[in-house]
Amino acid sequence: MPNVKIFVDETRFRAVQEDLASILPDLRTQLCEALSVDLAATQFAVIPVVGLPDQPAINVEMHVLPRPERTREAVLAVAKKTRDSVHKATGQHVAVRIATLDAETYVALK
Repeated sequence: MPNVKIFVDETRFRAVQEDLASILPDLRTQLCEALSVDLAATQFAVIPVVGLPDQPAINVEMHVLPRPERTREAVLAVAKKTRDSVHKATGQHVAVRIATLDAETYVALK
């Protein structure tokens, strides 16, 4: 964890694809440091989508497992830093949503 999906409005995908791809390694490092996880624990996907014109052009959705140190304030700080990094790289309006998974029912096979 974290699993990160970055949804990009398809009308802007080509314009931001290269810049977005270039920040993925740093973004992964940033998230791993903030959430205290190994690089190998992360999974990223950048996905073009059809959206509505009044929505943010980029929507970052992240799932994390709960830990005592991952308080609402700590997760909010991760969201803000992620939003700032993606916005700085792309110049687009960015939304970030982070959900905590149920550790009792979550399954991952790698």
